[in-house]
Amino acid sequence: MRTLDELTRPNIRRLKPYSSARDEYKGKTASVFLDANENPYNQPYNRYPDPLQGEVKQALSAVKGVDPDSIFLGNGSDEAIDLLFRAFCEPACDNVVAIDPTYGMYEVCAAINNVEYRKVPLDDAFRFRVDDMLRKADAQTKLMFLCSPNNPTGNSLDRAEMERLLDAFDGLVVVDEAYIDFSSGPSLLGQLKERPNLVILQTFSKAWGCAGIRLGIACAHPEVIAILNKIKYPYNVNLLTQREALHMLQQPLQVQQWVDVLLKERERLMEAFAGLPCCLQVYPTDANFFLAKVTDANGIYARLVEQGIIVRNRSHITLCDNCLRITVGTSEENDALLEALSHEAV
Repeated sequence: MRTLDELTRPNIRRLKPYSSARDEYKGKTASVFLDANENPYNQPYNRYPDPLQGEVKQALSAVKGVDPDSIFLGNGSDEAIDLLFRAFCEPACDNVVAIDPTYGMYEVCAAINNVEYRKVPLDDAFRFRVDDMLRKADAQTKLMFLCSPNNPTGNSLDRAEMERLLDAFDGLVVVDEAYIDFSSGPSLLGQLKERPNLVILQTFSKAWGCAGIRLGIACAHPEVIAILNKIKYPYNVNLLTQREALHMLQQPLQVQQWVDVLLKERERLMEAFAGLPCCLQVYPTDANFFLAKVTDANGIYARLVEQGIIVRNRSHITLCDNCLRITVGTSEENDALLEALSHEAV
């Protein structure tokens, strides 16, 4: 692996980060705060939140088995993705490599940051090969993106291939595990300490049922996390989000119950969907959604919208011609979808 100094943009290495009032005050208990120009009324929302979310990271550390100094928390995983570009990719100079199709925000963040985005197509079974990724890379490739389970395809990427890429690539490998809680395969979190070039993204938005609070997680070597903390906005995770995250982290059994129910519904819905006249193929999945090829994705999508049922039309995505992406909902929601599609012709 290239050293972190070699990977980091020179201006970021030299950057002196903004120091907020709550960064400077640490340690002793205090009851009078006259340092941050806050309004003394309307407790507790008058006070700035903990800029490094220490209490949330401690609770998350216990659940995930990751040291707090290896955790970054952001305004959704999208903040962490954007910060990785801003920290390590020199605009109009460096590039990143990613599988295709995959989560669209990697490419959007590349465009926003003026960084070349190089796509490596998956094969017809939605598999990737390390050699294909490495052939796309050069001396200016700083990041590689893998999403496993992948979005929109739903499949988990081959673990041996992911580990081989981590061994072979001398930059940072970002593995997005947003849907890992629905997968039968293990997370790569256990390999963080032995792989300094591994960055893992997870989220509260999926299994934890907290898409509305916008809390994303990045786990990596403490030196990588320190760089992300150096360039993030001072109070990037608000107090309401931190409080709800702490509340949810006290309920891991409830989250697991939700996951168990959704996995059973996923199996039922996929089996029923495969029997619909309009369905040509249902692809295997390890996520809380599945991809299905249908007879007329554009027409079916439009007719479902007219009935107030919203799925995702992925027909314009690589390898996904005439495909709909279906999120697993409640049994009632799933039944409504099946009933609406039962009248679709072949």
